[in-house]
Amino acid sequence: MHNEKTIMGKISYINASPVYYGLDNGLLPNWLEMDPDVPSVLNQKIIDGQIQISPISAAFYAMNHRELLLLPDLSISCHGRVMSVILASRYALDELTGKTVRLSRESASAASFLKMIFHQRNITPIYQTGDVRHIESVTREVDAALIIGDTALTLPWHQKFNYCIDLGQLWYEMTGLPFVFAVWVVRRSFAESNPLLVKKIYDLLLASKASGYQHMDQVVEASARKLKIEQKRVREYFDLLFCDLDPEKVKAMGMFFDSLSEQGILTEKVDIRFFNINHRD
Repeated sequence: MHNEKTIMGKISYINASPVYYGLDNGLLPNWLEMDPDVPSVLNQKIIDGQIQISPISAAFYAMNHRELLLLPDLSISCHGRVMSVILASRYALDELTGKTVRLSRESASAASFLKMIFHQRNITPIYQTGDVRHIESVTREVDAALIIGDTALTLPWHQKFNYCIDLGQLWYEMTGLPFVFAVWVVRRSFAESNPLLVKKIYDLLLASKASGYQHMDQVVEASARKLKIEQKRVREYFDLLFCDLDPEKVKAMGMFFDSLSEQGILTEKVDIRFFNINHRD
């Protein structure tokens, strides 16, 4: 059985703020605890069993689909431009063969996504993983870098690099589909032994998200304050983000997973499975 308190992950970037607004503003019950971190850390914690429910990178879900179940209607997605997942580069995309591309440690989806794009275009850069939070170290040391999350929104990448390629836009031009960066999951073993508790937490997440969309001005204001950037930029960003998971997004996710299989990033076909919210157990 689970302990008295259930621990739930929370993405520390502003992109998940609309989903957590209600929980941050009075909806959080005392038996539930939130653990904020970057996606890559949440990925690890859910696999280690330190947290039971969490948003994680979509690619990481694909890599661990046997142990995890998706929660319906929750994601961080875009339909075209996204602003917070960019490739800052000195060269045009197709000129990056043999050039150094730095990947952030913070997200599995964005890195897999970029590798997939290069693979499809027959571009073979030299990858390295490292710090992308300091624009100076990136400009000095590499030819291009994948920048994600709040860092993409706050630092002047456009001023320092010849190209800032928005990966959401690029995917949309290639497929005409949305792109799903993060999904909310529950550990399968936890869901099987605590279906009613998971349903309760799921309902809280949906109520929290609904409250976020009802209080978008407050979400924008708090996010702008946190990142010390203009509200106008934050509002533009939230206008491009979607936190639902409709059939089209599920289809797009399946397509992304298939192409990860083709490249050998995934070793088996992903069986996309959802937690059954109509549990009558």
